[in-house]
Amino acid sequence: MTAAPIAAGRSPAIRATARLRLRRREMAILVVAGLALAAGAASLGTTAAGRPALAGAGHLATYLAGLLALSLVLSLAGRRSDELLLPAAGLLGGVGLLLMLRLPQDLVTQEILGRQLGLADLQLAWLLVSLGVTGVLALLVRSDRWLRLYKYTWATAGIGLLLLTFVFGVETNGARLTLSIGPLSGQPSELLKVILVVFFAGYLAENRPLLAEARVRLAGPLSVPPLAALLPLLAMLGLALSIVVVQRDLGAALLYYAVFLVMLYVATGSLLDVLAGIALFALGALAAAAVFPLVGERIAAWLDPWADPLGSGYQLIQALHAFARGGVFGTGLGAGLPEIGGRLPIPAVHTDFPLAALGEEIGLTGVMAVLGLYLVLVQRGLRIAAAARDDFGALLATGLAAVIAVQAFIIAAGNLKLIPLTGITLPFVSYGGSSLLANALVVGLLLALSDPGDLVAPPPPRPRGRLRRLRGRP
Repeated sequence: MTAAPIAAGRSPAIRATARLRLRRREMAILVVAGLALAAGAASLGTTAAGRPALAGAGHLATYLAGLLALSLVLSLAGRRSDELLLPAAGLLGGVGLLLMLRLPQDLVTQEILGRQLGLADLQLAWLLVSLGVTGVLALLVRSDRWLRLYKYTWATAGIGLLLLTFVFGVETNGARLTLSIGPLSGQPSELLKVILVVFFAGYLAENRPLLAEARVRLAGPLSVPPLAALLPLLAMLGLALSIVVVQRDLGAALLYYAVFLVMLYVATGSLLDVLAGIALFALGALAAAAVFPLVGERIAAWLDPWADPLGSGYQLIQALHAFARGGVFGTGLGAGLPEIGGRLPIPAVHTDFPLAALGEEIGLTGVMAVLGLYLVLVQRGLRIAAAARDDFGALLATGLAAVIAVQAFIIAAGNLKLIPLTGITLPFVSYGGSSLLANALVVGLLLALSDPGDLVAPPPPRPRGRLRRLRGRP
């Protein structure tokens, strides 16, 4: 039901009632998602206690209450944004919460306000903060002007934040990826993926005619965009890639580059540009393998993990064993991941290998359902892009959908030994506050872009110079 026009003299109570638009489909799907998560908690609790029980009832109830509260707030505000985004992302977050409840709580601990919090406590706290971030963006972003006009400012701030990790970053496994400020810590590379999408969308929207039509002919049908138009784009991408490669954050580098190629193809429609980009990536990967020992080790472990089964290939071998033990339907939540020497078989199961843990306990069927939820998010993002009012909105929605698709593919393929493992998180499922907050930005922006009500795009600027002649104007 849509909000009816309101006369100027009516009271605020009447206006609030008129604006109310119940998001019935969203709430119905959230209820179904809640029942599915409750069934998972019952399975986990029963396995752990040996009798009917509900694991993490308080954690689950709090999280579901947060999801329903956000849906209700969107209804009260009269928002007409997409009603499948929140349930899909919320269910993925719930699956991640169940996984954190299932794992040993001392994998991650932190003392906040004199209280010791374990793995599931911290995950729940970040999930609730992420819901707040999503709600703020969905409610308050009514124009994308502040994103497109200040794209260089956003990109510069993101690069600067990434550079701070060289000075104030915390070193983990030989790489400075985490920036700590007081009790809070996070990876700036997660935030930068959203910032780069905004920059790419803004630049490509402004220069799309030049990139797509004013091309430099090489030979026969082969052509490339003019270098002058590509240079600012390549400079920003190259700077971001250089920093994360030096930091040995290979997953972030692959994510940035893949999202850039997707957005470039959408902007220009040239498959040649994508193929050239893939060829350059292959050359870059070979160079990185020669320069950085870590890259070479990961490629070697991918090709033959059994060559070093207790070293570089250990986690990947254990992940493959976990998938094999899970089979089609899994061992059941809480009944997998047999300990080796009193420890979990996969040390980084809560960050790098959550899909392997899920593959063992909910099987191939459950893993396909989880991957299907990512497809829902990507499909809704592309649908929002197709309905966008202008090039910037279309490219922004495409880039945000590509972030989810590429990141989920990278970690899933790495867990399944389809590509070398890069150490990137599984969106909404892996443990980590910076990852959850960055993905909350993605969902919040997509919700704002999908609202056909009052998200107003400014009129396109009057074309000048070469772009004006390109459009056939005097």
